[in-house]
Amino acid sequence: MAIPFSELNKINPSSIIELFELELTVGLHIPAGNPNNLDTVFRFHAGANLNNFGQIKFNNNDYQRVAVQIEGFEDTGKGTIPRPTLTFSNLGGITKDGTVMPMSDFLAIVNLTTPGNDLLDAKVTRLMPLASALDNDNFLPINNNAPVNPFGTPSTDRLQDRIYFIDRKSVENRQVVQFELVSVLDMQNKRIPARIVTRDLFPTAGTFV
Repeated sequence: MAIPFSELNKINPSSIIELFELELTVGLHIPAGNPNNLDTVFRFHAGANLNNFGQIKFNNNDYQRVAVQIEGFEDTGKGTIPRPTLTFSNLGGITKDGTVMPMSDFLAIVNLTTPGNDLLDAKVTRLMPLASALDNDNFLPINNNAPVNPFGTPSTDRLQDRIYFIDRKSVENRQVVQFELVSVLDMQNKRIPARIVTRDLFPTAGTFV
């Protein structure tokens, strides 16, 4: 199902927006206790949403435009769970403290906490809200009125978030850094630092939804 039934039943269903969150683990990617108050969640999109090449706001969170190519999330129909890839430009792959930095520089910071980690086991969440669910602040005001989402009333239904973890860094060169992701469905009983992925933590672990 590509879009919720309640949205398909509308005369003009709104577009699906693709957003991502990269979540780091304190003690693995960031020093224990996070003494420098570093960001632990990086929110971004690839710029293919409504031709938006800037910031997108959803649920009062800002998602920055990042030079990243995202592939492999769709089911191939071959009975295997997808292993998507995120390919960041190494000229300016992620925004940290308002500054766009090469991904290799970002990895160097992470590796100060755990040498050679390269973001292994960092959590990646793929969010797919409908355009009607975007915050009003994304749109320009009309006739000096407060901005309003032109895609109508937000649907109470939405596509389920998908959770992945970085399984390995597959490419790093001067141009790009690529990561291969593994679905939470593949991680039942796989150990992550200080915890085991079980259905108590992730209800979808080891099941098909």
